[in-house]
Amino acid sequence: MVHHRLDQHDPSRVRDAAAIPRPVVAVGASSTSERWEHTPHHHQHGQLIYTLRGVVHCVIEAGIWIVPPQCALWIPGGVSHAARGAGEADVYCLLIDPDAASALPQQCCTLSVSPLLHALIGKAVSFPQLYDEDGAQGRLVATLLDELAEAPIEALHLPMPKDPRLTRLADSLLANPGDKSTLSEWAVRIGMSERSMTRLLLEQIGLSFGRWRRQLHVILSLQRMANGESVQTVALDLGYENASGFITMFRKAMGQPPARYLADRMGAIHHEAQPGIAMRENTD
Repeated sequence: MVHHRLDQHDPSRVRDAAAIPRPVVAVGASSTSERWEHTPHHHQHGQLIYTLRGVVHCVIEAGIWIVPPQCALWIPGGVSHAARGAGEADVYCLLIDPDAASALPQQCCTLSVSPLLHALIGKAVSFPQLYDEDGAQGRLVATLLDELAEAPIEALHLPMPKDPRLTRLADSLLANPGDKSTLSEWAVRIGMSERSMTRLLLEQIGLSFGRWRRQLHVILSLQRMANGESVQTVALDLGYENASGFITMFRKAMGQPPARYLADRMGAIHHEAQPGIAMRENTD
């Protein structure tokens, strides 16, 4: 299989790897301390972006996905997407032939990677490009696909509205997530009634304003904490009075406080926290 550094603006590497006549092809693993970005592109094969360390941010028409450590983003074939990251990151990217991807989700989603799935991916990326489909390597790839089809879906998706006024709202909060303006204040700012804004948000993204903003905070906080920022710093930057209020919000959204959420996902595979990731919280 192909094994290379993730170069900036180079989706052609994906197209080259897709020409290899195998159901699953690994197009790369990388470690970089520089900012990188892949411009919008699509390909026939489905793509799995698996983050071992660091955070990858992927923008698709339907929304924004985050790929924190020990999670993978599944992008079905034909879906246009752009990915970017910053800081040190280790990433595997698997291309999956459409015929082999029939049991996988039909929509983009973030998947939790179990220790078994992690081991299968790690083994598969060591295979030669033209591995034996009828031998042990082919059976391992088949098991990998079975495990991938059963992987739990993580709630790490930020849906984006299409209405220009709501898009302005979303862009403003992405640029300044600590803005504490209320629903009524935002409605005035974007030229809508409060009722119309609420109705249109539910129609277009399926979330209320409050839930969408909380989801934004969860996604942004995971990006920043995985890059080493403390819970306290992230909480204050997101507009919370203290870390306790932020941790309460995160626990309600994700079922765990943020430090435990990150530690569980990395500890399940590495049995210890990655260096540089802030694991301390002011309260649990």
